[in-house]
Amino acid sequence: MKAKYQLIADDIRSKILSNEYVVGAVIPPELQLQKDYGVSRHTVRQAIALLVNEGYLRSEKGSGTYVDDAFQAEVRASGKKTIGVITTYLSDYIFPAIIRGIEQELREKGYSLLLASTNNDPLQEKECLERMLAQGVQGLIVEPTKSNQFNPNLALYLSFKERNIPIVMINAYYEELDIPHICVNDTKAGLIATEYLMSQGHKDLALVTKIDDLQGKYRMKGFIKAHDKNRLPMRAEHLFTYTTETKETIAKKVLDAMLKEEERPTAVVCYNDEIANQMVEEINKQGYRVPEDFSVIGEDDSYLSLIGEVALSTVTHPKETMGLAAADWIIQAIETGEMKENIYYEPQLVLRNSVEKLN
Repeated sequence: MKAKYQLIADDIRSKILSNEYVVGAVIPPELQLQKDYGVSRHTVRQAIALLVNEGYLRSEKGSGTYVDDAFQAEVRASGKKTIGVITTYLSDYIFPAIIRGIEQELREKGYSLLLASTNNDPLQEKECLERMLAQGVQGLIVEPTKSNQFNPNLALYLSFKERNIPIVMINAYYEELDIPHICVNDTKAGLIATEYLMSQGHKDLALVTKIDDLQGKYRMKGFIKAHDKNRLPMRAEHLFTYTTETKETIAKKVLDAMLKEEERPTAVVCYNDEIANQMVEEINKQGYRVPEDFSVIGEDDSYLSLIGEVALSTVTHPKETMGLAAADWIIQAIETGEMKENIYYEPQLVLRNSVEKLN
């Protein structure tokens, strides 16, 4: 557990990095800091000494304690060429392939990579962003955290823009911020997955989608659009949502609900291959079969689509290509000042064994 002075230093450092305390400004006097944090003068002085040692503050006798730019100046003088990359996960699902693409392009262009993950937690995202600012990265590639919810770190993102540090987002983006992004056309992904099931004779469909990430919102939009376009009724009770925290239990919840229905869905559109695999496992566990009893389709064409009990029909995600494009985008922004347009990849169906054609 951190000492009190370290926690105070963390908070002041955070305020400096988010520009609440700007370079050259005087921070509140020791007496005010004592009151604000409810600690002794000695504890405040320990915190200030730590930040002075790190280069964030400088103390001038008889004048006060100022926010210092020495640390950033040192980083700039060192000539380091570093790009920060923040993803929700590092070693899970599609992310290693994306990171591989980024790393390949950065290495070829002489840039190093500073990697961090948030575990889809806004508090960890805040820590990652502050670390990137502290390390003096020249650019930032970010996969947003819980992109379909209000994000408490929006001011930190603006701090990067104020410092002229370019940012590009991958897979999703924050709708509140005007930041370039590179994404799959998730609405189309949901649309073509749903329409494929309809073309195979499935008229009563269920959807399982992630509601705290923007991809889930747009994949649901595609599911709804397919019903509207094909003039098929959609049942609200067959729309199932989950969050990062409830992912592990969603497959059982969905199948239990479906089995209680007199007119059960014959097919399930899943947010991604991970959830599709969980659905297949749960269906088999409860004595049913895929695709004979229920058809299942995933999204992202990940390695998980091939290692489960049934090879999954799914929808493409460019992964490594997206990583290469993100690295190329950020390098061009740094070296030329030019910001390219948003990039959207058009998904395609990948047909395997998890969907049965109905008579």
